[in-house]
Amino acid sequence: MSRPTPEEEALVDRISADSLTSRRDYLRIVATVSGGLAVGSTLVSAGVLHRHGDGTAAPLKVADRLARGEAVTFDYPGEDDRAMAVRLADGTLVGYSTVCTHLACGVLRRDDHAEREGLYCPCHEGVFDVRTGEVTSGPPPRPLPKVLMVEDEQGAVWAVGTARSGESEEAGLCRGLRERSPALAARAGCGGSR
Repeated sequence: MSRPTPEEEALVDRISADSLTSRRDYLRIVATVSGGLAVGSTLVSAGVLHRHGDGTAAPLKVADRLARGEAVTFDYPGEDDRAMAVRLADGTLVGYSTVCTHLACGVLRRDDHAEREGLYCPCHEGVFDVRTGEVTSGPPPRPLPKVLMVEDEQGAVWAVGTARSGESEEAGLCRGLRERSPALAARAGCGGSR
């Protein structure tokens, strides 16, 4: 076997030096990642980071008409809140956030299972019932937050409020009304803070 040339030895030394991670470097990386996770989880638990449906939002017209079996996507209640309205085959109008409750991937409508499993998260195979927003399979831990939809006399479809994951539509409407006008909320029978 021949001896390596000085250039080959220099290359081996350089590669070895580049791939070394000292114990100190490793601990620095672990401490940085751990610190980032601690700060992030503190911000989430303290409510500093945005949560779908927080705050007040004015009603938003999302479609002039929505025929049976059709869906439309829109941003509500804020410009960073992706949502979808769906007119079911029986004429029922439903709306949901399209941000998966598992890891915030985008939720899509599945035409191949339009009624029973019409909402699908392709990231981790999460499936939501299009009629209720409830999880039917996969890893999502909670139902989709609701976007409260109404139709006016001309058939236009409007988003008028939100209900958080697991919150009833009435509670969501009352929460939004209390934030905008506590006196009007009291007259509507919403009561005090819940």
